[in-house]
Amino acid sequence: MTALPPSAYLPHLRTLTEAFAAELRAGEPDELIPACGDWTRAGLGTHLGNVHRWAATIVRTGEPQRQAFESAPPADLAQWYAESAALLLDALAEADPAARCWHFGGTEKTKAFWFRRQVHETAVHLVDAARGPAPELDPLIAADGIDEVLGAMLPRITRWHAVPSLPAPITLRATDTGQSWTLVPGEPPALGEAEAAATVEAPAQQLLLRLWKRPAAEPRITGDEALATAFLRAPLTP
Repeated sequence: MTALPPSAYLPHLRTLTEAFAAELRAGEPDELIPACGDWTRAGLGTHLGNVHRWAATIVRTGEPQRQAFESAPPADLAQWYAESAALLLDALAEADPAARCWHFGGTEKTKAFWFRRQVHETAVHLVDAARGPAPELDPLIAADGIDEVLGAMLPRITRWHAVPSLPAPITLRATDTGQSWTLVPGEPPALGEAEAAATVEAPAQQLLLRLWKRPAAEPRITGDEALATAFLRAPLTP
């Protein structure tokens, strides 16, 4: 599987950011977000808004920028967040996806990275912010998020974590989209082709959440269960 055309991400990003702003408006600012340590809803909104502004500046300039993810927004957090999302959407809409640009992933250094990355950043944090059952992500977007973790994050894992151990090949399969990814041993493990010692199957959203260490339904594992469980427990994302 490969990434979507960059322009195809923009409608998804707009929908996801609107839904996140709605969660900020409806929820209590000091409510703790269970999947995010000691972050409150206000802290999560501040983080994501600052990430959008940081990414928008990188897209406009093509250069790395200082991170200020905890900068305090004005009192109306939801409005400030919506303005942050608009800055990002405008920067992406005006960008040439093929233009050279800094980013932290293990893919070609172009602005196309940020179209994809900001969709998945927002999607996972929207699930974090949900006051009730987790919102259902578009299965194709969730599957693309799996591909991003395995194809763009994992190659640069040493920026954040030790290399996860993978002594034998493993396959992840999204049962709702039919897509699958096989990882082969390496430093770090990489997408490839091999007979898998274990297969992990679940709907794409559940696999994506598990890769990002969010609560998710248990997948179906066939083959070497210990191998699959150990790999899924390893940190694979920033």
